[in-house]
Amino acid sequence: MGRTDRAGRVIAAPPATVYGALLDRGALEVWLPPDGMRGRVERWDPRPGGGFRMVLTYLDPADSPGKTSDATDVVDVGLVELVPAERVVQRAVFEADDPSYAGTMTMTWQLTAVGAGTEVTVTATDVPPGIDPAAHEAGIASSLAHLASYVEAGD
Repeated sequence: MGRTDRAGRVIAAPPATVYGALLDRGALEVWLPPDGMRGRVERWDPRPGGGFRMVLTYLDPADSPGKTSDATDVVDVGLVELVPAERVVQRAVFEADDPSYAGTMTMTWQLTAVGAGTEVTVTATDVPPGIDPAAHEAGIASSLAHLASYVEAGD
């Protein structure tokens, strides 16, 4: 594989607040699904070596067929590294019959204090070839916008 996708955004909240939203089950269900999707966490073990399983459902599956079924993407996420207020490293595996979605994608969420906020940079490495690069980067940017709205509102 070897492909890398990335996106970033400055969020008007301190790194500790952003980090907390990365490891809060209810928060993830609200902000992680990109535009056009909703999410549900089925399994939750927020520690290094633990992880979670998220079911993402397309609001209009006719426009974007899912990887797991016509209307869903199911992803098992392992938590590899957790550095409070600094970094979360995840390994994501999509549940899919199509081999173009096979493999383990590593997602690194890097948090850097800047001024009165946090620069969040998301780097996805070993992205499966079935994931369209432009759509993936737009999806990450959408999730980052939702994360910003979530933490900036003080939820």
